[in-house]
Amino acid sequence: MSLEIHEREKEGIRILDLSGRLTVGEASAVRDRTRELLAEGARRFLFNLQQVDYIDSTGLGMLVMCYTTVEKAGGELKLLNLNRRNVELLVLTKLFTVFELFNEEQDAVNSFFPNREIRRFDILEFVRHQREE
Repeated sequence: MSLEIHEREKEGIRILDLSGRLTVGEASAVRDRTRELLAEGARRFLFNLQQVDYIDSTGLGMLVMCYTTVEKAGGELKLLNLNRRNVELLVLTKLFTVFELFNEEQDAVNSFFPNREIRRFDILEFVRHQREE
């Protein structure tokens, strides 16, 4: 299954809805599109990974590269709606300490605005829930 990127904007936040697999043959499309959007002036990004069923090492590296590129440009990049496997991957690689993770889109959007209330992804709650299953 090839990777698809659908873009939208909400309150000035560029949301990239990704679907498919973030793998060696597909990941560069996200990196390239992020760079194009930065060149157009976008600085706030939210990657919605709800429909991403698999991330390999190249896909993971691409996420880190996008994060670094956006940060160097003075922007922010956050992740939304990761499935269980992808959360476990971020925990295993300790990248959950780098990325801000969210379960709800409005909380993720609100996190870009300092005076808004948000609920962040709680890794401890996730682990407890996994043990119960």
